Amino acid sequence: MENLKKEEKKKAQKETKKKERKNKVDYYESKAELIRPNKNKPVLVEKSKNNILITSALPYVNNVPHLGNIIGCVLSADVFARFMRLMGENVLYVCGTDEYGTATETTALKEKCTPQELCDKYHSIHKKIYEWFNIDFDYFGRTTTEIHSQITQEIFLSLQKNDCIKKIQIEQFRCNKCNIVLSDRFVYGTCYHGDCKYEQARGDQCDKCGKLCNALELINPKCKMCGQSPEKFKSFHYFLNLPGVEEKLRAWIDKTSVEGNWTQNSRAITKGFINEGIKERCITRDLKWGVKVPGDDPDMKEKVFYVWFDAPIGYISITANFVGKDNWRNWWKNPENVKLYQFMGKDNVTFHTVIFPSTLIGTKENWTLMHHLSTTEYLNYEKTKFSKSNSVGVFGDHAESTGIPSEVWRYYLISNRPETSDTDFKWDDFVAKNNNELLANLGNLVNRVLIFTEKNFNGKIPKYHEEKVDDIDKEFFKNIINKFKNYIKAMKNVEIREGIKIFMEISSLGNAYLQTNQPWNLLKQKYEKYDPLKAETIFYILNAFIRFLGALAEPFIPSFSAKLYEILNIKYEGDSLKLLGIINEFIEKNPNDAIFFLEKIKIIEEGHAINKPKPLFKEITQEETNAFKERFKGNS
Repeated sequence: MENLKKEEKKKAQKETKKKERKNKVDYYESKAELIRPNKNKPVLVEKSKNNILITSALPYVNNVPHLGNIIGCVLSADVFARFMRLMGENVLYVCGTDEYGTATETTALKEKCTPQELCDKYHSIHKKIYEWFNIDFDYFGRTTTEIHSQITQEIFLSLQKNDCIKKIQIEQFRCNKCNIVLSDRFVYGTCYHGDCKYEQARGDQCDKCGKLCNALELINPKCKMCGQSPEKFKSFHYFLNLPGVEEKLRAWIDKTSVEGNWTQNSRAITKGFINEGIKERCITRDLKWGVKVPGDDPDMKEKVFYVWFDAPIGYISITANFVGKDNWRNWWKNPENVKLYQFMGKDNVTFHTVIFPSTLIGTKENWTLMHHLSTTEYLNYEKTKFSKSNSVGVFGDHAESTGIPSEVWRYYLISNRPETSDTDFKWDDFVAKNNNELLANLGNLVNRVLIFTEKNFNGKIPKYHEEKVDDIDKEFFKNIINKFKNYIKAMKNVEIREGIKIFMEISSLGNAYLQTNQPWNLLKQKYEKYDPLKAETIFYILNAFIRFLGALAEPFIPSFSAKLYEILNIKYEGDSLKLLGIINEFIEKNPNDAIFFLEKIKIIEEGHAINKPKPLFKEITQEETNAFKERFKGNS
């Protein structure tokens, strides 16, 4: 019977793979990558540069990330990190899996493995998914490390020394049926905030109104695992004394939220939380899987730290695991030389604008506190929620199996980034972005320029003749620069969706320039305006322009840029690594020559040989679209 079940399972897996291959779109395959020369080497603080420290919310290890999770933190942070590197800044982008807490313990029980085995499994799953999406972390770590426990305990002891820790006896919930003490997130009930009354509010936060909750105050509380009503009991726990740092916290928020240009939802959520009154926050739990509470207090002997106390400290410990125990302080205790940018979904805001900063402020040490906070609303799937259990929506491990390359997924997610309100993933919209923008705009321009260069100039970049530059060319240059300035401004302000919109507008300028000039006619001897030198100049400009587009595209769709550079036969090294910064500096310092930057900076050399052009995007048909809709619509 056991063998029969195994055979049936293998058969089902084969059928699934067969269907996936049938519903797969074939694109131009390339192994081209943008690999930084110093990738995986510790990034150290440099006093002569702007040091940019970037974190994205640490994904929890008990699930597979869906598209909303990916755009909400790691992808958005990656776009900004890539842009800042292209501007020549010294960037450290760290992330990793958040691995402690009740959810890990209970999921491990369900999967019949140890918590560590569960963490190892999901850490690997997350890492592979992010690698496929071309998320270029400097280091992707985890919180289950010795350094993490050490730094967490050191921070706690500093807080305790400064009277920022209180020991309070509290009531808790215990589920007698499951025989466990229930942490906040494993209690659900009706939200008690105002008129919210959401019936599925968690014990730590309500997903509808976004406010933090006290599990004991939920109306009609239930155990999340079995649905039974839990019973209360009393126990001692440590609390973070938030009122003790309130004055300094408020001053920091008032100053930094403006100077750091926090997103509007970040400010609103933080203000709403503080206006309700800051109270002590419990930071310990009755669990086995977590960072042990240090000290000799017998009441705390079997307790660990609450996951939302230790998880943000993971940014620090992951940095320490990467750059070394002697170097991490140069990033995290150096506010004079480092700016910290953090990316997350709106449900994580108060932990990063109140709890984590209060923790660091309470130690009275010179920590690098957050400068900018970029938070997103929710990305939904076809007007409903993503659901792994019901197979609704595209999850990170599904995207690759469609055959649609990562640049298309990235382009759509960034274009549809839920910056100010919730947005929806829609297959019709996704396909339109691919067919009408990537293929018809960007891909069409690149393909026409490269094929014409191959056929008419023996696959070599033609000469640039300055005397042939006319008013049409100059107008083209000016329009590019105006758009480029707006692009730089948007990206520096972390207006990522605006940045990708401007990028595509710049690409459209190239299409219009090509169509206006119709340079193919200039190579026809019978044509009255026959002018091969002008044709050479136009195609030098266009080849330089698409090289420039490749750099503009890198933050958003780096795998496209890698394929383009492969065809252009350009190595990703030297000035290529900071090209946007070089261009921006040249334009600012040389206003009189700025419009000639494509030629002056020698973005591409005359006579440079390119490789055989290949189409970089492919149309997704209606038949394929319908197949994807059916595949990911979920169980009926």
